[in-house]
Order: sequence, then C-alpha cells, then structure tokens
Amino acid sequence: MQTTEPRKRTRRGTQRVTMTDVANAADVSPSTVSLYLRRPEAVSRHLAERVARVIDEMGYVPNLVAGSLAAARSRTVGVILPSILNSFFAETYNTLQGMFQAAHYQTLLGVSEFSPEEEESLIRAFLAWSPAAMVVTGFHHTERTRAMLASCGVPVVEMWDMPFHPGEAVGISVGFSHFEVGRMQTSHLYDQGSRKVAYIGAAAHQDLRVRSRTDGYEAEVLRRGLHEPIDFTVPDAATTEVGRWLIDEILTRHPDIDGVVCSNDALALGVLFEVTRRDLRVPEDLAVVGFGDLPFSNSCPPPLTTVRPPQREIGRLSATQILAALDGVRTTPRHHNLDCELVIRGSTRPVGKG
Repeated sequence: MQTTEPRKRTRRGTQRVTMTDVANAADVSPSTVSLYLRRPEAVSRHLAERVARVIDEMGYVPNLVAGSLAAARSRTVGVILPSILNSFFAETYNTLQGMFQAAHYQTLLGVSEFSPEEEESLIRAFLAWSPAAMVVTGFHHTERTRAMLASCGVPVVEMWDMPFHPGEAVGISVGFSHFEVGRMQTSHLYDQGSRKVAYIGAAAHQDLRVRSRTDGYEAEVLRRGLHEPIDFTVPDAATTEVGRWLIDEILTRHPDIDGVVCSNDALALGVLFEVTRRDLRVPEDLAVVGFGDLPFSNSCPPPLTTVRPPQREIGRLSATQILAALDGVRTTPRHHNLDCELVIRGSTRPVGKG
C-alpha cells in the first residue's frame, strides 16, 4: 500500500505574519521576539540582529490589538491637541513624539479644534484601544471626560496650563499660568512708560487660555489704577487681519492709548501693519507686546517684544513624567509650573526708558 507524506500546510498569502512565524524563522522563542519589540536593549546583540533581519525580510507588523489584550495595554500614547495649525502645540507634539518613539511607544494624535465635546469623543475612542497613557491639553473638559480620565487606570498628563487649585487637575499637570502671562505683558508696558494700555484677543470663547491671559491683563490694570481695562476679544481665529481690525477699532474709540497687549504674535503683527498705515511710531506712539515668539517675531519691522512659552520643555517634561509612571516610578511634584520668558525687542522701549 502506497503512502504519501502529509503535505506541509503553507500560509496563505493574505494571512498576517505572526510573532510565532518570526520566531520560527529566526530560530528563537516567541518570548525573545516579544522582548525585542518591547525592549530591544534587553536582547543580546547577536539575537537582536537576527530578529531584526527576519522582521525586515518578512515585513512583520506587531498586532497591537492582540498585544493590548494580553498585556492590558498597548504601546501607544494618546495625545489630544486643540489644533495642529498652532506652532506652539506643534513644537510640543514633536518633542513628545520623539521621546516616546525613542522609548518604543507610538503616539496616537487627535485634534479637538478647541471643542470640549470633540475632545470627549476622541478620548472615548482612544481609551477603547487601551493606550499606555493619555496626554491632553488644558483643564477645560466635560464632566464625562473628567470621569473617563480619572478612571482609565493609565497615567494622564494635562499640559499647557496650570490649575488654580489642585482639584482642578485630573492627573499630572505640566504647563504655566496664562493669568501670569497676561500680567507680565501688561506690567512690562507700564514699566517701560505706557500709561494707557489696551488688550486684544481672538478665539477667546474657544481657547480659555486666552481668557486667562485677558484676566491677567485686567488684574494688572486695576492694580496700577491708571485707567479702566480696555479689552477687545472676539471669537474669530487669531490672524494678522483680525489684529489690524481690532487695533483699528480700539484706536478709533481710544486714540490716546499708548500700549497694547496682544493674545498672540499673529495679532501683534496685524497691529504693526495698521499703526504703520496710520503713520504712528512704534514704540514711541504705541508700544506692542505679543505672545508666542513665532518665527517672524524677530524679523518684522520693528522686531516684536513677546512672551516665549516653554513649548519644548512642556513636551519633554510631559513625556518624562509618563515614561517614569509606566516604569512604576512615582515622581513629585504632580504639578509642574514652568517659566515663560519675556523677550524684549524693538516694539517696546527697554524698562526705565519711557
């Protein structure tokens, strides 16, 4: 009776390559492949090179869903930003992404467009994929978002702001006081000689950090006692054209102002354009201070005095706190209040030269 050897089953071309396939091809155990993917430095160089070569040859992509089911979390970190058009947040995200990638975590980015409801939807979707950690922007969340973040069981960092009281924060906070930024901007204008200072802001109804800077301006005006606050804030996006329009409105109603605080540098650039059109001198007739230290700020005519936020340091410290927590290290303090830098340029006079 003739017998035949059973045919060896071959993998269909449409089936996904598994970790076991990689282990068999590299002649190592699946646990070695798993360790290499999680902590390559923990695998001997000889085995690491062999596993890496097989992964490249087979085009293996880890199944993060299966991995998260086994380990109760994935190797991803969810990051929610209000906007990707704003270079402040872009610098922070680039720093976060670089540090997480170096630690073999990947970022999952969501953009809320300053909407608490959209942020809630994104966080619910991200948490369904068992992220290792969450990074969100600010403290203005819906109650459902706060409940989800408080009960998700993974490290949470709220960045780019500082709570007025500890209970306002859900997790670790890394940022700075926007209220103090508003006071810093306004105080500088008074100290350099201005006597009637106005404030212009945009997107104030969406971004509560703009509202906090406005509050800081108003507090400093009232502390000085020279005049009543003059602030014009609009829901429009902060653009150069909006800055031209707002300063035109203020100068029409208050032609005697001699200083203006702007909620960001794009508005301040619009102010510079408009006062040039009106044949006013900066800073002799009108001193101008912005926020953000955007790339054009040092090259516009005249160079713009502004407040430089620590966007890279926010990203670095946020990632550091999360990676420490993922390694089981409890760090203190939980609230990291960073410093902003006042960068004095030609749009204001040096302090004491008024």
